Amino acid sequence: MSEAVKIKPDLQFVKELQSVGGETLKKCYQCATCSVACPLSPPENPFPRKEMIWAQWGMKDRLVNNIDVWLCHNCQTCSDLCPRGARPGDLLAAIRNMTYRKLVPPVAIGEWMSSPKYLPILMGIPAALYLLIWIIRAGILGSFFPLEDGHVVYGHLFPGDFTIDPIFGLVAVFVAYSFYKGVMTMWNSFKTLPETFVVGEKKEKTPILQCLVDVVKEEIATHAKWNDCGNDNTERYIGHLSLLYGFVALFIVTSVVAVSHWGGKIFHFLAPLGHTPMSLISPVKLLANVGAILLLVGLTYLTRRRVNADPSKSASSYYDWYLLGVIWGVALTGIGSEIFRLASVPQIAYPVYYLHLISVFMLIAYLPWSKLGHLVYRTTALVYARHSGRVPLKTEEDKIFIV
Repeated sequence: MSEAVKIKPDLQFVKELQSVGGETLKKCYQCATCSVACPLSPPENPFPRKEMIWAQWGMKDRLVNNIDVWLCHNCQTCSDLCPRGARPGDLLAAIRNMTYRKLVPPVAIGEWMSSPKYLPILMGIPAALYLLIWIIRAGILGSFFPLEDGHVVYGHLFPGDFTIDPIFGLVAVFVAYSFYKGVMTMWNSFKTLPETFVVGEKKEKTPILQCLVDVVKEEIATHAKWNDCGNDNTERYIGHLSLLYGFVALFIVTSVVAVSHWGGKIFHFLAPLGHTPMSLISPVKLLANVGAILLLVGLTYLTRRRVNADPSKSASSYYDWYLLGVIWGVALTGIGSEIFRLASVPQIAYPVYYLHLISVFMLIAYLPWSKLGHLVYRTTALVYARHSGRVPLKTEEDKIFIV
């Protein structure tokens, strides 16, 4: 006889799950429609049926260490077909959201992003920092809205060498370290998976680096998995892909400016590449504007999708809207900063740029605790899934039963 397993429900965990998007979890009566319908669920121990019962029982350890939570792409096929309206897709999204918020310390940041009452704190930290810089620099320059030969130059009010680069440099180190801690925590937690979860446990494992290359090429760069889902994911597909490449473009631009500026102090031929303000026909500036447009396209699609979503099939929490709001802030203030700089309207340009710095700080500094952190955390899970043999696709034979 098999050994009995004693279950001690974590009722507080159940309540928390219900409060962040899993409020319908107790409607599930284990019919397994969700697991059969999902084209991404492995045939061995498929999801999300088991996650639904674990959630009902309050089995926190099983859920927070569960790699299958990350294999779901939230296409909502399972939620649409659920005869009880239990919305399994929302439950898995809620578990991921809880993981983002608590994976690394300080967990208070994740809690702050989940409730509007803490928004003044999240905004207040960078707002106070950059306001102090603005006041000090204005005192030195003798004006809160300085002009140089009739032109707005943000570097005079917020010098890169003394304010922008040191602050964001420290923030980048903090974020990188936090992601490292989070990735290691996730990886070690996945090692606790039962052997029955792994398809290729006894085979030679694929090297981690090869798995990473394959995941980036086959999944991250193309978002191809959404095409395997039964639902129409056009809005999500275009929205997420536009945001991804918008951020990639802006990351390249920022890197070119930083490398040319600091590298130019030693290798002078680099200095002209990222000298700001740039000409509108500069390749770097053109790439920056393309990135901004891609952000607007992606934000429009994703915001429209959330606004038009059927609340009976998909729920949106403040935590979801917080990230969209911050990215909207980054995009609109970034474009506004360029427009008002070109128009030489310092009374508007500098306040808009000040808001842009706040938005960018909120996006980057809190990244490991936000939904955007899934770029790192989901990638980690997908790499581990391939490395361990937890293949996230059914065989062709299995798919026959879904059609």
